[in-house]
Amino acid sequence: MDKVKQIVSDIKKGHIKPIYFLMGDEPYYIDAISSYIEKNVLSEEEKGFNQMVLYGRDVTVEDVISNAKRYPMMADRQVVIVKEAQDLSRTIDKLESYAVNPQQTTVLVICYKYKKLDKRKKVYKALDKVGVLFESKKLYDNQVPDWIRRVLAGKNYKITQKAAQMLVEFLGTDLGKINNELEKLQLVLPVGSEITPLHIEENIGISKDYNNFELRKAIGERNVLKANRIINYFSQNPKDNPTVMTVSLLYNFFSQLLQYHALSDKSQFSVAKALKINPFFVKEYQAAGQNYPMKKVSQVVALLRQADLKSKGVGASNLPQSDLLKELLYKIMN
Repeated sequence: MDKVKQIVSDIKKGHIKPIYFLMGDEPYYIDAISSYIEKNVLSEEEKGFNQMVLYGRDVTVEDVISNAKRYPMMADRQVVIVKEAQDLSRTIDKLESYAVNPQQTTVLVICYKYKKLDKRKKVYKALDKVGVLFESKKLYDNQVPDWIRRVLAGKNYKITQKAAQMLVEFLGTDLGKINNELEKLQLVLPVGSEITPLHIEENIGISKDYNNFELRKAIGERNVLKANRIINYFSQNPKDNPTVMTVSLLYNFFSQLLQYHALSDKSQFSVAKALKINPFFVKEYQAAGQNYPMKKVSQVVALLRQADLKSKGVGASNLPQSDLLKELLYKIMN
C-alpha cells in the first residue's frame, strides 16, 4: 500500500513516468493505479483524442507499441492503457524494444494481472530503468483484517475485530470484493462510524451469529450446543455456507493448533507471531489448546482431510453436505 501511495503521490506532483508496468497476483492495486491514471493524468478535454484503452486479447505487442509511439494531439501527452495484458504473456518480451527508448509524451500503462516478469530478462531490466515496475502481491488471510482497518481509517471509519474477520471468512482475500462491500457500508453509515457484526449482517447478509468464525470458536470451546445450532443453520442456508469452505477453514484452524502445541513459548506475542494471526485471536487458540491435546488435534486434522475429500464427492456415498458436517462435528467433539 505504501508503494501505491508513492506512485499516486508522484503522479500528483507531475513526476510521471513513460511506462507503468503493473503486475502480480492481486488485481486490486493494479486496477487502483491504472484507474487513477485513467481519471487524472489528462483533462476531460484532452481524453477524447489522447486516451486509449486496449485489451490484451484483442491486440498484439506490436499494436501496443504502435499506439504508444503516436504523438498527442493538442496536449502535452497521451495515455495508452492495456488491460488484461497477461493475454500477451507469450510475446511480452517484445516490449523491450520500446522500453529501451520510450515515447516521452506517452504514458503507457500495462495491467499484467496474475503474472509477473522474470527479473533476469532484458525486458524487465529495460522497464525498470525507464518506468515504474510494480508487483501487486496477494495478501495472506491474516493480513487482510489489518488491510480492511487501514482502508477504513483512511476514510474516517472504524471496524471491530469480529466484523473484519467475518468479511475475510465470507469473501476470502479478494480485496476487490471486500472493497465493494466496504463501499456499500460507507453509503449507509455516517462518517466516523464503527462497523460492527450487526452492520455486516444487516447490509451484506452475513449472519453475525451463524458463520464459520463463530463455528470455529464454538468448536474450540467445546460448546456442543452452539456448534450444532450453527451447523443446523448452515444446512438450511447451504448456498451461503458451502461445506468445502467450512471444512477448509476448520482444517486451517486445527493445523495451526498443531503448531501451537509445538511452541515452547505460548505467550500472546509469541503465539501471534508463530501462527501469523492477530493477537486478538490468541485466546481462542489457548482455549482450544486446553480442550484438544496434540493427539486429538492430529486425529481431527485426519478427519478434516477425509471430510474435504467427501465434500468434493470422493467416497461420500451420496451423503448430503449437511449430514457430512454433522457427522464431522460429532467426531471432532467426541
